[in-house]
Amino acid sequence: MEDVKLRNFHQAHWNEPIIFELSVPGRRGLIPPAPDEEIKKEAGDAENLVPKGMFREQLPALPELDQKRVLAHYIHLAQETLGANLCNDISQGTCTMKYNPRINEELAAHPGIASLHPWQDVDTVQGILQMYYEFEEILKEISGMDKFSLHPQGGAHAVYTAASIMRAYHRDRGELDKRREIISAAFTHPCDHAAPATAGFRLIILPPSENGYPSIEAVKAAVSERTAGMFITNPEDTGIYNTEIDQFVKIVHDAGGLCFYDQANANVLLGIARAREAGFDMCHFNIHKTFGTPHGCSGPGLGALGVRDYLAKYLPFPTVEYDGEKYYLDFDRPESVGKIRQFQGPAGVLVRAYAWIRAIGQEYLKEVSEISTINHNYLQKKLQELIPEIDVPYAPGRRRLEEARYCWQKLFEATGISTTDIMRRVGDFGLQHYWTSHHPWVVPEPMTLEPCESYGKEDLDEYAAVLKHIRDEAYSDPEVVKNAPHKCASHKLADESALDDPKRWATTWRAYVKKKGRT
Repeated sequence: MEDVKLRNFHQAHWNEPIIFELSVPGRRGLIPPAPDEEIKKEAGDAENLVPKGMFREQLPALPELDQKRVLAHYIHLAQETLGANLCNDISQGTCTMKYNPRINEELAAHPGIASLHPWQDVDTVQGILQMYYEFEEILKEISGMDKFSLHPQGGAHAVYTAASIMRAYHRDRGELDKRREIISAAFTHPCDHAAPATAGFRLIILPPSENGYPSIEAVKAAVSERTAGMFITNPEDTGIYNTEIDQFVKIVHDAGGLCFYDQANANVLLGIARAREAGFDMCHFNIHKTFGTPHGCSGPGLGALGVRDYLAKYLPFPTVEYDGEKYYLDFDRPESVGKIRQFQGPAGVLVRAYAWIRAIGQEYLKEVSEISTINHNYLQKKLQELIPEIDVPYAPGRRRLEEARYCWQKLFEATGISTTDIMRRVGDFGLQHYWTSHHPWVVPEPMTLEPCESYGKEDLDEYAAVLKHIRDEAYSDPEVVKNAPHKCASHKLADESALDDPKRWATTWRAYVKKKGRT
């Protein structure tokens, strides 16, 4: 890797207070204009301008700052942020962080989209309803499902909705009392365990075989007359595609259960494999992953849930329909599981995804998946050539698709440098989105990388060179790695036990003031 020059990265680091701490009583950044004369004339007098029931009893507890200070504050925060627009991030394993075209951001910010209100009359929102309807048609073609809901807030929300539909299906068949078990796999996303459990099911988690996914014998042993269904991803977080998945589905179907396919990050399957052909009854996509929309970091997401026709009646209401002349919202769905949120999923997320997929077109969707597979396999081969300590557990020699769960255990045993030490150190080179694994760690000292189609060979070479450099530091100067990061705005916590102590968390300013006042 002599030809790869590591960048001399150094991030801005402002000792930036919380905006509430910057507040100065009486400071103003904006003075609202007086009401128009026509409005005052229509109201009669000033007291009638706002209905009395809408007046606050006291002023809102907001920070008081002038415009210059507000602008400086948010510029400082932006300069302390690593992001896809700033650095080489190589995505995050299982989350498909990709480059999102700037033109799609402009489309989502268009006043005709950004100013939409969910309570507008349907006659005034025909354009966005048409997008919802057409995007559903696109998802149906990609997955083979017969009907979609665009209500779920994200992946876990879609999984919970699928579990609710599964409950309704077995309830209507008079079998819910006995069908209380869900089968899943160890490397399937944890929300496929948590959501069915939240819906009242008991989980049976199957361990991986030497192939990296459960054996057919394990599935057969798990099913019974108590089986409600199966929730599973494919490929799982190991990146290994389960070529026996259709047999898994048949075993569960023969036992009377339903099967849900978690395709949160389907970036490697577009135009290649569909849930329908594998026999699944339901599937979902995270629109804010696969389809070119910013991930959101727990912000606006959209988990599109698709079902076969015999489950469509259970989907949340309202659905978007078209009668040949007009798009409308159908609330008349008596067998629906009900509302899972007040409105449809975020319009801005949908617009970005709709624009991305229309720009790429059907032909190049498959190329997205092919490039993602090539990128990952190139990076995996490069890492294993450069770093002898790095392992890829399960199914040795078998190709992964879009990602792999690597293991740094050998390096940890030799140097004491852990995967979390490496995670902190990569930021010093302007990289981000190094990810370890869901907890608990099945693979020791894990690292999960997913270089999707957005990245070129130079990006992959740089990422590999940084990991090689850190590996060498682990032997030559381990304290540099252990005390990282050194050039980032973030820092290593002196006491990481606080992360596991809710009594020391403060997610709002009010909570912070309240807890600080107690000490």
